[in-house]
Amino acid sequence: MESLSANESMPLISYLTNFLTSQHVPTPIVKSTRMHQNDSSLCPNPALYHQLVCRILYLTNTCPNITFAIQQLTQFMANPILNHYKAINGVLRYIKGIPGQGLFYSTTPSIHIKGYTDSDWVTCPDTKRSISGFFMYLGSSLVSWKSKKQNTVSRSSSEAEYRALAIASCEVQWLTYLLG
Repeated sequence: MESLSANESMPLISYLTNFLTSQHVPTPIVKSTRMHQNDSSLCPNPALYHQLVCRILYLTNTCPNITFAIQQLTQFMANPILNHYKAINGVLRYIKGIPGQGLFYSTTPSIHIKGYTDSDWVTCPDTKRSISGFFMYLGSSLVSWKSKKQNTVSRSSSEAEYRALAIASCEVQWLTYLLG
């Protein structure tokens, strides 16, 4: 990603300073919110939306609790609408309320791999594809996580869960090879 000149970054800086007085929210995205492309009003500033999502995307490396929300918002980089713009504001307000939170890496020598996986059947109203996610722990430390739209449409919630389990199994196998 190219760096911004001083003139290009000023709208972003002034936009972010407005969040200093805003109230924080308890979750990065409301669960009932279904992100999709529709014919509602366009985002007032698509360039600002793009800058915000690109910058927040880097936070998913140390803040896995925003991974799903950012995965949802990155799908609409080309043509964001007003609802996507409001959602990115919600993520910013959530981040404002969690300063200092991040990943904890324990010093205990546990080499036990533990994983959790889930999927949400037919989550995307545009493509009817499911979203899978997993978290992998090494002992009590989170070492790997992912939230991704599945490549194909699942015919049932069981099929979506099996696809999520297959993705998580590949991750466990990779972690096992890495540790071996």
